[in-house]
Amino acid sequence: MHTVQISLHILALLIVLALLFDFMNGFHDAANAIATVVSTGVLRPQTAVAMAAFFNLAAVFVFHQLHVAASVGKGTIEPAVVDHYVVFGALIGAIFWNLVTWYYGIPSSSSHALIGGLVGSAVAKAGTGALISSGLLKTILFIVLSPLLGLIFGSLMMLVVSWIFFRSTPRKIDGWFRRLQLLSASMYSLGHGGNDAQKTIGIIWMLLIAAGYSSTTAEAPPMWVIISCYCAISLGTLFGGWRIVKTMGQKITKLKPVGGFCAETGGAITLFIATALGIPVSTTHTITGAIVGVGASQKMSAVRWGVASNIVWAWIFTIPASAFVAAIAWWVGVRIL
Repeated sequence: MHTVQISLHILALLIVLALLFDFMNGFHDAANAIATVVSTGVLRPQTAVAMAAFFNLAAVFVFHQLHVAASVGKGTIEPAVVDHYVVFGALIGAIFWNLVTWYYGIPSSSSHALIGGLVGSAVAKAGTGALISSGLLKTILFIVLSPLLGLIFGSLMMLVVSWIFFRSTPRKIDGWFRRLQLLSASMYSLGHGGNDAQKTIGIIWMLLIAAGYSSTTAEAPPMWVIISCYCAISLGTLFGGWRIVKTMGQKITKLKPVGGFCAETGGAITLFIATALGIPVSTTHTITGAIVGVGASQKMSAVRWGVASNIVWAWIFTIPASAFVAAIAWWVGVRIL
C-alpha cells in the first residue's frame, strides 16, 4: 500500500480544513434545502434552517452505505498520487470557489468545486494520468443529468398533483400543501446530508489512506470521520447562506406551496437515487432543475430564463475555476507545508 510521510500536525490541519469545507458546504447549500419552504411562506427562515440542519444530521442513520464517499476517496484520482499537498490544493480550490459564489449570491455546486479541486491538484502534481476517467466521467455526466432528473421529477410531480387535485379549490390545495411541504423539505434535507457529507468523508478517508491510517481495502473510514463530517455540514446549514435564498426561492420562478412540495420531492428523489448509486451530485443543480421543472410545467414564461442561464454559466465555470486555483494552491503548498 502506498503511504506518504505526513506529520500529525499537518494531518490534523488538513482534517480541520476538510471539516471547514464541509461546514461551508452546509452554509453555502442551506438555501437549497430551505429556499422553497421559506419563499412559499410555510416556515420562517430560522425554523426552516433548524429543520434542515436536523435532517442533515439524521442522514447519518439513514445512509449506512458510504458509496459516495468511496467514489470521491477512491474513484476520482489514483490513490498513489494522493498526498497532503494534493488534498491541501483540492480543499483550497473548493473553498475559494465557494466563497466567491457565496459572496455574489450564485447557487453553484460545492460538490463540483471539490471535484474540480481534486482534478487541478492531481494534474498539477502528476499530469492527466493521475485521473480515474471512469469515476470522473460519471460525475461530469451527472452535471447534466442531475438538474435534468430534478426537472423531470419536479414537472411530473406537478402534473400528477394537478391531475389529482383538479376539482379542489385553490384555498384547499394551499392548506394541504403547506403541511405536505414540511415533509418534502425534510426529505430533501435528508438527501442533501446523505450525499454532501459523504464527499468530505471521502476526502478525509483519502488522506488517512495516504498517511497509512486506513486501507484501500477498508469498507469504511473510522466512525469519528463519519460523525464529524455529518456534524460539520449540519452546523453549516444551521448558520445558513442567506445571500442565495432569494435567488433560489423567488428569482427563478414564483412558487406556491404546491410548487414547493413538487420541487423538493423531485429533488429528493434524484438525490436518493444518486446516493444509492454512489454518484457525488450537486444538490444545487438538482433543486434548481426541479424548480425550473415546476415553473415550466405551468407555463414556460413562468421561469425567468435569464436568471436560470446565469446560474448555468456558474455551473460550467465551477470545475475549471476551482481546478485552476487548486493547481496554484498545490504549488504553494509544496513550498510551505
